Amino acid sequence: MGIVWHGNYLRYIEDGRENFGREHGIGYMDLYEQGLKVPIVKLNINHKKSLRYGDEVLVETTYIDSPAAKIIFKFKLTNTATNEVVATCESTQVFVDEKDELQLNIPDFFNAWRRKVGFIE
Repeated sequence: MGIVWHGNYLRYIEDGRENFGREHGIGYMDLYEQGLKVPIVKLNINHKKSLRYGDEVLVETTYIDSPAAKIIFKFKLTNTATNEVVATCESTQVFVDEKDELQLNIPDFFNAWRRKVGFIE
């Protein structure tokens, strides 16, 4: 069909999330070193336009602060050749400890990160 398979959008989102984490000090290894995993529990993708095979996409990732023990990201995927938004997305992750138990409170290190980047005082 000449268009990018819809499953590839998950890969683009994951790349955006990983790059954000590395850039801002909350990457998967940072979380793992705290004894935590952060599985995705919700994912929403709104497809606006199709990417074609060979198109390049820019992924803009934004952290959305929440008072709950979760990590929310919004994504905007843009075709770099046309500057058209091809998809908007949102993902929600939760904190799970080494025993796979859901953490109901925001981990201290994550609150420290939120303070550092100005989301809380």
